[in-house]
Amino acid sequence: MRTTISVTGMTCEHCEKRVADALAEVSGVESATADRESDSATVEGDADSSDLVAAVEDAGYDASA
Repeated sequence: MRTTISVTGMTCEHCEKRVADALAEVSGVESATADRESDSATVEGDADSSDLVAAVEDAGYDASA
């Protein structure tokens, strides 16, 4: 299953990597990518969207599902 969440505050490639890495640590995530230009992150897997938002917020960015 593909889930896309809104992420604000990413300004560079490092930010994208930090968000993607945080999402990859969530249980059920098979892969994760982040895109600062669209202010979003896309996850493949069975993770709960609230867990995804929490992981991004813990990494220092604002997120919503």
